[in-house]
Amino acid sequence: MKTIIHIVILIFLLMLTGCVQETHTKTIKFKLDMRQVKSSADVGVRGTTKPLSWGKTFYLTDTDNDSIYEGIIELNSANFGIEFKFVNQNDQFELQDQNNRTIKFEYKPETMLYEAVFNNPYGKTSLLK
Repeated sequence: MKTIIHIVILIFLLMLTGCVQETHTKTIKFKLDMRQVKSSADVGVRGTTKPLSWGKTFYLTDTDNDSIYEGIIELNSANFGIEFKFVNQNDQFELQDQNNRTIKFEYKPETMLYEAVFNNPYGKTSLLK
């Protein structure tokens, strides 16, 4: 009886280790057009997958003062996508009462560009590599 229990436990442990999915690096460059927003400051992204979170803003920058905010995140994920929204003034979410933005992933390393206009739900994802 003890032998059967040990075999069952061993099989269970082997099944657990075989279920771990390999993660892949995803690099996402965000370009957010804020030209239609009267007062833009502390512009960023919040979302579902680290380094993004719904409680803390990942800030984007506008180094050339053209009101196009940019930033790059890198994440290791076995997920097939992320959900996110852009924020202004650190905590003013865009697209109130609308679905989150999404980026879908393939199960491989990817580098992509996501371009959007603040508060316009139609963003564009382009694969760079």
